[in-house]
Amino acid sequence: MEIILLQDVNGLGEAGDIVDVKPGYARNKLVPDGLALRASKRNLAVADERKQIEKRRKNRVTAAEEVIVEKLSKTEITIEAQVGEEDKMFGSITTIDIHKALVEKGITVDRHAIMLDEPIKALGIYHVPVRVTSKLNGDVKVYVIKS
Repeated sequence: MEIILLQDVNGLGEAGDIVDVKPGYARNKLVPDGLALRASKRNLAVADERKQIEKRRKNRVTAAEEVIVEKLSKTEITIEAQVGEEDKMFGSITTIDIHKALVEKGITVDRHAIMLDEPIKALGIYHVPVRVTSKLNGDVKVYVIKS
């Protein structure tokens, strides 16, 4: 029996795919749970339209994520730190400090997306990667200066 998947089903396919399954599986599991529709001309047209809409949505989301990556790569942050003798810092610069500076610049990212291996404990210029998605990473330039 041919059906159209409305949602992703593990081991069967993605939403919009037309797959052939046993009639009992379709009738007792997939259709009642709202995971699939019987493959008729009308339902094929509906599935094709849903697939097009989903494709356009994914393109918009990808474009928005690329804009964020571009904005991150152009961003430079200056963080002032208190220093003692011989320019030794009191404390350290963490992801929280970098996140606050990004929010002040108008860039909203998750604090956990800032991939700082260890806190910054010295004055200088650092390139800190920021994960926008699992495939896209931005790079923020952080200047740590004495106050």
